[in-house]
Amino acid sequence: MDRDATAPPSGRQVALRHGPWTAVVVEVGGGLRELAYDGRPLLDGYGPGEMASGGRGQPLLPWPNRLAGGRYRIRGREVRVPVSEPATGSAIHGLTRWANWRVAADEGPRCAMALRLHPQPAYPFLLDLRLDYALGDAGLEVRLTAANAGAEAAPFGAGIHPYLTAGTPTVDDARLTLPAAEWLPADERGIPTGERRPVAGELDLRDGRPLGSVTLDNCFSALERDADGLARVVLEGPADRITLWMDALWGFVTVFTGDTLSPERRRRGLAVEPMTCPADAFNSGDGLLTIPPGGSVEGRWGISRADPSRSGHI
Repeated sequence: MDRDATAPPSGRQVALRHGPWTAVVVEVGGGLRELAYDGRPLLDGYGPGEMASGGRGQPLLPWPNRLAGGRYRIRGREVRVPVSEPATGSAIHGLTRWANWRVAADEGPRCAMALRLHPQPAYPFLLDLRLDYALGDAGLEVRLTAANAGAEAAPFGAGIHPYLTAGTPTVDDARLTLPAAEWLPADERGIPTGERRPVAGELDLRDGRPLGSVTLDNCFSALERDADGLARVVLEGPADRITLWMDALWGFVTVFTGDTLSPERRRRGLAVEPMTCPADAFNSGDGLLTIPPGGSVEGRWGISRADPSRSGHI
């Protein structure tokens, strides 16, 4: 079988279109490489000839963020995980973001990506994972389903890692509204200390504020939800007002201004990361889900936009 020397690093590209909305979903990691409205990018994504850097658009499964020391205990036995972030000695962002997901559906404005995560030393459980992407009049909706196909209850967490852009060269010129009442302090490795503190000062973004030179790499909780049960994070620039919404499965959100990224990507987009649990949940149990044999969990999130002059919710 001949190999295609020009195959993109992120694998097969699945293009979605609905009216002015376009998106590209990729085989590697099952992630979201691009999202645009009328040709204007709403994500600081990456090109077809690039690998995903900084977690751009990647689903983080079966845990988001870091596992301290690359290890956890489950039912009395220790499980060791390869350390993928040597600087902190942690295993970061799960096991599926470089896997080859299968295109389970490709239907114009919709597609589905699927992966069977087989038992392995780092995660001795069997999961069937599926991501359903759909473009509609209101924008992008993504549905995550994780089903336990094994014989043993499986610990589980999920995260998503898009970088939003509201048309400004850097996030400094954008305004952020984040409906979170608490934040989780972390140590120098990015591992939560176990505290929850009320937001205050530059971490209180509930009424919206310009980002300016504010540096964020923080996990927030106690999300305030609208009557429809959704929490909405809004990034606003002169030309676009971008809303990332999430349903009740996602009880935490990490916001990262990208200050530690490479110089050409630094602060170009704002990572707004819906998560079902904070970092190190396999050890702390904070927000950790357990999927029984034959059981499943499901959650939705999405991205919408509006002209900043338009009043009301997106």
